[in-house]
Amino acid sequence: MSNAASGVSSKKAHKEEVFTQYQINEIRRCHSDPAYFIENYVKIQHPVKGDILFQLRPYQRRMVKVFHENQFSIHLLPRQVGKTTIAGAYLLWYAMFNMDKTILIAAHQFSGASEIMHRIYHAYQAMPDFIRCGAITENKQSLTFDNGSRIIATATTEKTGRGLAISLVYLDEFAFVERRIAEEFWTALAPTLSTGGSCIITSTPNNADDLFANTWRGACDNGIGSRGSNGFASFTVEWDEAPDRDDEFEAKMRAQLGDARFRREFKCEFISESDTLIDQIVLENMKGMDPVLTTGSIRWFKEPEIGKSFLVSLDPSIGIGGGDNAAITVWQLPEFEQVAEWSDDKSVDRVQVRVLQQILDEIYYILKDAGQNSDPEIFYTVEANNNGEAISRIIEDTGEENFKGTFISEPKRKYRGFKTTGKTKRNGCSKMKRMIEAGKIKIHSKKLIYELKNFVAKGSSFEAEVGCKDDLVMSLFNAIRMLDEVKYYDDEVYDRLSDSIDGYDDEDYDNDDQPMPFIL
Repeated sequence: MSNAASGVSSKKAHKEEVFTQYQINEIRRCHSDPAYFIENYVKIQHPVKGDILFQLRPYQRRMVKVFHENQFSIHLLPRQVGKTTIAGAYLLWYAMFNMDKTILIAAHQFSGASEIMHRIYHAYQAMPDFIRCGAITENKQSLTFDNGSRIIATATTEKTGRGLAISLVYLDEFAFVERRIAEEFWTALAPTLSTGGSCIITSTPNNADDLFANTWRGACDNGIGSRGSNGFASFTVEWDEAPDRDDEFEAKMRAQLGDARFRREFKCEFISESDTLIDQIVLENMKGMDPVLTTGSIRWFKEPEIGKSFLVSLDPSIGIGGGDNAAITVWQLPEFEQVAEWSDDKSVDRVQVRVLQQILDEIYYILKDAGQNSDPEIFYTVEANNNGEAISRIIEDTGEENFKGTFISEPKRKYRGFKTTGKTKRNGCSKMKRMIEAGKIKIHSKKLIYELKNFVAKGSSFEAEVGCKDDLVMSLFNAIRMLDEVKYYDDEVYDRLSDSIDGYDDEDYDNDDQPMPFIL
């Protein structure tokens, strides 16, 4: 049966054939060199020239080599460098020159997987009969060859690939798969691949701490271009390696997309697609540090300093596990520098109060042992929402005199602590955004930075991205709100805090205020 040039797009399966010596040599050469196969037998659709042979650019040739020589590879790639085209061409080679293989294409949407399959179909249908296998089945989702190999295209879901003996899985734009789905999918897939299957991942970056980003970092811990501790080989392309990308192109794209989007889409920097509260370039430059000391489950980033003031904020939880964390953050003033943190999702109310009391005691006695003569200025609070009132009652029953510090609450309220409403959250988020972006809050916690990177716009407010938490963020949020009360409590404290407070008071806003606008 002839090829597409004769009006027939497929080759009949199990067809007896006679090959010339030239054809045999070509088959052998293609079998041993996928790049040769692609450049000599894979046609692509050019928008102006029509069907043309795929001439690999230097970086595409390197990419094929990484595909071919590694069981697992992850590719961080700019927009419009031909990643899906080159991946589709390699998958077609893999299916036709290896027997009894199952190749799975999983994209973040089925339309993406279908587009890759369409390119594979086109290449298959346009090549001469002698080089290609016969097709048993052909449809939008699968292509099965008479050598026993098949290619299957699907969207990425939690159940994708379950029950299949996968030889090679290709994950396209994996950074754009919803976080929960990506993690559950990988949990299901990894055992299958552990028996000898291979995996190719390609994507432009999306979020800074999703599964793709973390897999990429694990692949690069021995340097980009090497194999990382997680078994993945890493590969990337500079944005200007593609043709016609020069200073003029960069200026045009920056003008159209904005700086943050250009850096993500073309320079492959891990800057979130979502509208984060904090400017994404600021977030990208926040690195955090490991604790210098842990006492129980409390993480200390620095030793409290003599003569400073301290804010301690508890964001409580119901403590049944699997839900929100209870979280405490500790801040040294006037620098507003993070000293410590604690978080847990299984601690009941009394345990949360006990941890709060322990933190207050440790600050107090560290300063006393270091030689501070006066009583340290320590201020603490509790979010009053949900079980916050129960926490406050436990503190009252225990006796506030047993807590080394001053309990700060909103004035003229019946409840203790700070209650979060739509208005106070909008105003507080505005203040938190301004202070962080101005460099007036020194955050050391990697966990808190992670939460800030996933603290995104939802309607007229901000909250954790789906599958993430924001309890440390809300603890910081209430510590910032404490500033407005602390300044009235002690004039000397206010004088020292004036640079941090920066004249930014909640009463300056009305009910219609929104967090400060920002452009991506």
